[in-house]
Amino acid sequence: MKVSLAWLRDWVDLNPDVAALADELTMAGFEVEGRACAAPPFTGVVVGEVLEARRHPDAERLSVCTVTAGGDTRYTIVCGASNVRAGLKTPLAKVGASLPGGVQIKRAKLRGVESEGMLCSARELGLGDEAEGILELPADLQPGEDFRAALGLDDTVVEVNLTPNRGDALSVLGLARELAVIGGTTLRMPAMPPVAARSGERVSVRLDRPEACAKFAGRVIGGLNPKAPTPLWMRERLRRAGFRSLGPLIDVTNYVMLELGQPMHAYDRRRLKGEVHVRLATPQEPLTLLDGSSLALDADMLVIADDAGPIGLAGVMGGERSAIAPDTTEVFLEVAWFSPSAVAGRGRRLGVITDASQRFERGVDPAGQERALERASALLIEIAGGEAGPAEVTLAREHLPRRAPIALRPSYLKRLIGIEVPGTEVASILTALGMPTTPTPGGWTVTPPSWRFDVTQEADLVEEVARIFGYNAIPEIDAAMPQRPGAVPEGRIESRRLATRLVDRGYFEAINYTFVDPALQRKLFPDSPALALANPISADLAEMRVSLWPGLLATLGANVRRQQARVRLFEIGAKFILQDNVLKEINCLSGVTWGDALPEQWGIKRRAGDFYDAKADLEAVLAASGPAADFSFRAGEISCLHPGRSARIYRDSQPAGWIGELHPELARSLNLQPPPYLFEIELDITSPAPLPAAEEQSRFPGVRRDLAVVVDESVTFSQLRESVTVAASSLMRELKVFDVYRGQGIDSGRKSVALGLILQDKSKTLTDADVDSVMTAVRERLDRDLKATIRD
Repeated sequence: MKVSLAWLRDWVDLNPDVAALADELTMAGFEVEGRACAAPPFTGVVVGEVLEARRHPDAERLSVCTVTAGGDTRYTIVCGASNVRAGLKTPLAKVGASLPGGVQIKRAKLRGVESEGMLCSARELGLGDEAEGILELPADLQPGEDFRAALGLDDTVVEVNLTPNRGDALSVLGLARELAVIGGTTLRMPAMPPVAARSGERVSVRLDRPEACAKFAGRVIGGLNPKAPTPLWMRERLRRAGFRSLGPLIDVTNYVMLELGQPMHAYDRRRLKGEVHVRLATPQEPLTLLDGSSLALDADMLVIADDAGPIGLAGVMGGERSAIAPDTTEVFLEVAWFSPSAVAGRGRRLGVITDASQRFERGVDPAGQERALERASALLIEIAGGEAGPAEVTLAREHLPRRAPIALRPSYLKRLIGIEVPGTEVASILTALGMPTTPTPGGWTVTPPSWRFDVTQEADLVEEVARIFGYNAIPEIDAAMPQRPGAVPEGRIESRRLATRLVDRGYFEAINYTFVDPALQRKLFPDSPALALANPISADLAEMRVSLWPGLLATLGANVRRQQARVRLFEIGAKFILQDNVLKEINCLSGVTWGDALPEQWGIKRRAGDFYDAKADLEAVLAASGPAADFSFRAGEISCLHPGRSARIYRDSQPAGWIGELHPELARSLNLQPPPYLFEIELDITSPAPLPAAEEQSRFPGVRRDLAVVVDESVTFSQLRESVTVAASSLMRELKVFDVYRGQGIDSGRKSVALGLILQDKSKTLTDADVDSVMTAVRERLDRDLKATIRD
């Protein structure tokens, strides 16, 4: 949020040192991201008054003006602006003046008439985009007065980055309230007396959804002058806050929102049909907004409607049908309180994010609607004339938020801050923040004010005391606590050990947000419900992840777009699974591989990485947790992986994860060609490891026998290993696959697998008869279990 320090000074005394003031705000929790002068540098510009304006003798569109800048000196200025006229006060750039963009003002002849300076538009002075005419100044300015001083253009504009929980500070009032407490000064609230009703015009309002809109203040103001200009002081304050002037009927509502933090909306009264009511939209109900976007609304979206249909998306933006027009003379002002839950996410879902929605999502003071209505009414009548109807408030009091008292204990305060803050100072700080504080035997009872949605528990009060007391005033001391070394059980592999194994194999660790892009997550896991964030930091980080793959794929895409030819990434973190409305947090290790199997080199022929490369990397990780026989890879299907190139990972009989190639359609939509390979394991299942145990080594030699069997294509090595291990019993020491053959001599749909069996007994040397007996048992078992035949 951008705010002018001159505007803030109307409300509170400020530290004259701008750098120190910015530091005070930052240390109080309001990070100052930048500060800048209210106008770009220029010199030699004064307030001028046009005494005479006559047509140029040789140019129809030029005027020859006589201008005074105070005193007896008169300047002849040739001007092309259509609004130049006698009596107008406007910026005069004298000869020798320096304007933004390096423009130097010199004497010049225009169509034979010498011009002794220039009358300036807002654009030429860097004060806006308007260039159709020269800037019109208030009549009470004195000719010859320095223009920068007259408009206070040496004012400083600070840009404050507010955390999402501090919507109460998204206004001049909110920041001034905080600065008054920080500086120990008094808040100067401008007088905002009620505007007397001089007409009986009113609009009936009905709250169909009081839980979403519990308060609606409205007023009709008629007899307005649609051609009245917004005064320069208001246009300047809006400009410094980053708003463009759009005429007084709209400027006033924006001004009040910036000043008091209460969004509001003005409707063209003649375009309203009957009663105004606040209701939910019907499914796919059409609405065209002020920006021209046509929407089909969802059934959970709150609308402001009249008898003819929606006239606005509540808390976000008004509708085109009831918009202010150039000839509007009667308006209906809406100042409502919407529940944050009724507004949050709706605008983002539709791609419409506004200053109003940002405030309503964070929480607007439910006690400020009447004040904002009176302030806007007074300003509008002051600028454009007119008569106000009665101010009417439609209220469902039982649905307004109530701030429950919170108990604060000195012991808890000391434990969190680390020092003891005097009780009188604690009470003084909280009272200054608008929180009535009552002493109790155990500390204090504190009631948060209506505008502080973020103060709900004792820890929040501790934070308030700490930030106002001053983080810099809290000494850095070592915490006194007993040393309790954490348990490091041998029966569980630490995640860092697993990470090291992947790093050793060429992987880089990624650290992504636990919330992800809902659109990408829906593509990958269309059937998995995800927890939506109530107040996401952006539309593409709006859901908790149900897998680590969305974040890894987004990171992979960023690397590929930056011309990385080979990417290996892994991440260790939590995924969040919704089951029967219960959220489960599961720690996982996930990885993604893309590109060549090995870095480019001269010693090995280049080849693309494949499923088995990713599987080998994962097996190296799993080997830290137990024997390879404990883990199996079985063909399985999941929507985001390639059918036939994916597998379910099991530890014994318990599902532990997935591995496979990204589905081709998803790979194309994500511009990842060739498709990457992904794996993910649940650490609670894969991390337990058997305790180390001494094992006697045989003193007798081992025997190796090779066996080539022909089996169906669908038979996996895990199945072969299981059958061979059962048949060989305790004599099996190791089983290797050293060849797989398909081709001449092998039937279609079959393959030849060459196995190397290493047999060894701990009590004797195996004889040929012993080995032959084992091999016979193996062949019979393979035939019975897998219909395997021996290849000659």
